[in-house]
Amino acid sequence: MTTSAPPLWPHCAHGADPAADSVGCRGIHVPGHTACLAHLADADRDAYLASLTAGASIDHRGTTFTSRLLNSLLRALRDPTTGHPRFGIAEFAGSTFESEAFFGEATFKDAVFAEATFKGDAFLGEATFERDAFFGEATFQHNTVFAEATFKGEAFFGEATFKLAGFGEATFERDAFFGEATFKDAVFAEATFKGDAFFGEATFKDAEFGEANFERDAFFREAIFEHNAVFGAATFERNAWFGSTIFKDDARFGETTFSGDAEFQSATFGGDAKFESATFVEADQFGPLMCAGRLVLSSATFGGPVTLSIAASRLECRRTRWSSTAEIRLRYATVDFAHAVFEYPLTIAAESEPFLLSDGRSLSEDLFPSAYDPGVRMASLRGVDAAHLVLADLDLWECLFTGTVHLDQLRLEGACTFNSAPSAVHWRRWPPVRFTERRVLAEEHHWRAGQPGSVPGWVLGTGRAGPLQLAPVYRALRKAFEDQKHEPGAADFYYGEMEMRRHADDIPRSERALLTAYWALSGYGLRASRALAWLGTAMFLTIVLLMAFGLAQETPKQTATGTVPAGGGKVTFEIDKDDPQNPTGDRFTGKRFEKALNVTFNSVVFRSSGQDLTTAGTYIEMTSRVAEPILLGLAVLAIRNRVKR
Repeated sequence: MTTSAPPLWPHCAHGADPAADSVGCRGIHVPGHTACLAHLADADRDAYLASLTAGASIDHRGTTFTSRLLNSLLRALRDPTTGHPRFGIAEFAGSTFESEAFFGEATFKDAVFAEATFKGDAFLGEATFERDAFFGEATFQHNTVFAEATFKGEAFFGEATFKLAGFGEATFERDAFFGEATFKDAVFAEATFKGDAFFGEATFKDAEFGEANFERDAFFREAIFEHNAVFGAATFERNAWFGSTIFKDDARFGETTFSGDAEFQSATFGGDAKFESATFVEADQFGPLMCAGRLVLSSATFGGPVTLSIAASRLECRRTRWSSTAEIRLRYATVDFAHAVFEYPLTIAAESEPFLLSDGRSLSEDLFPSAYDPGVRMASLRGVDAAHLVLADLDLWECLFTGTVHLDQLRLEGACTFNSAPSAVHWRRWPPVRFTERRVLAEEHHWRAGQPGSVPGWVLGTGRAGPLQLAPVYRALRKAFEDQKHEPGAADFYYGEMEMRRHADDIPRSERALLTAYWALSGYGLRASRALAWLGTAMFLTIVLLMAFGLAQETPKQTATGTVPAGGGKVTFEIDKDDPQNPTGDRFTGKRFEKALNVTFNSVVFRSSGQDLTTAGTYIEMTSRVAEPILLGLAVLAIRNRVKR
């Protein structure tokens, strides 16, 4: 028959079921006897317990305790002054507690519960461990309560297994080791860790560290949180190490304070990661990390220069405050930066390649399918002071700019793309509607889509800004592009500014009519094709009118008349010319077309043709000499605005 490994201490020979355990009971002998406390004769047990006093050291390793037996031991060690048990060195390694184990308010000099098994509830609330406490590899099968317990020495819970562990308001005055421990539910709310706290490679189903205080380093490297992880209002007075930690569900760090480094390199968040109102006092790096859901930094504060490297579905930084320079490098994310506050240069940039870790490896992006677009989309800059803001390689299609101040000082680097106007011809109305393709703000899309009779292609959204609010936004962006010598981009935003002015309710009708004419004739001096079309139309009309009414029937002949004085002398002649006659008969001949074309071309360049014109033709030429050069100039201006750099 196969035998189990022998125990680490002399075992009791009185096993209750030797067939089940070849070595019988594993309990260590009571001093002076050959049986453990559980199998000691009643008289001997009573004598042993009677010999104990408060503060005595005991050794009951491997012993199986029923509730009755444990209570008898606790009564024997009760301090008459306090009424609570007081242990010297308490050796319970490998012991089994069959039912409820109540050590509440007990005092231990040293406590050893390594490999102990608690089959019922374990109560150690308000217990005091004056020196070291060893619970390594212990198994707690039901509820475990260490609430308000005090660990004055080191606390070892490495590889322990908990169903529900309650350490609320517990105090760890020296180092606490929970490495590789397994928690189904863990509550460390308001616990205080005065030494280092080691939770590396621990596994939590649900974890509650709300308002916990870590006075020295806290190590959670490679820990696994299966469900919710709550660190709300926790305080990390030194460094917090969450490198390679896996949060499979939501993680909450709201109002948490990180006074030292906040190391989340290669951390993975399967749900949302919420850091609302968190404070990062000195953290210079945040990430690279990966978040499949939302990474929320709204109302958080960064006290020093920091670089954030984040691959996330969405990054929310509403009212986030940066007190020094910052660089935010992103992949996959949609960014909401509304009302963020910063007084120093801040850069938001898209990262084209996966982030590199400190060891040279690339950050794994397993949470994002290969078909996912790694590009970065800006959702809102409302309320931001953009004087120190740099955007690099971002998609600004849906970005809301209304309310942004100092937008004219915004710097756009790399390939920042804006939305565009729908360029197809729409035949639903007469005359047909066609919008020339240009850079357009998302808010103009939202406004036009919400207008009665809007054409397809404009996208309805949440922005409710109208022309009155959008005109200064376009004006500021135009200046920003001009300052960066990006004339085509500036031209698009000038067009948008003029469109918003034309549709605004705060301008007189006369000004609106003038802007409408400017738009119709040349697209505000930016649409060469429109100006040339009107020029061609004007020239064609001029030619037709001249052929019909403007050219004389025949070229008038000059005549000279004079009177010869009687007896001879000097003759004076008066040279005159007949008035041009209105045309009659066939007016549309090749010869008349050639003359009309000559007059028209000369009018375009503001020259007189020298042709004989009727009175109507004179007025036609005068009108042509004013209108057509203007249209030609508008066409030249539009071409210049498109090719200028």
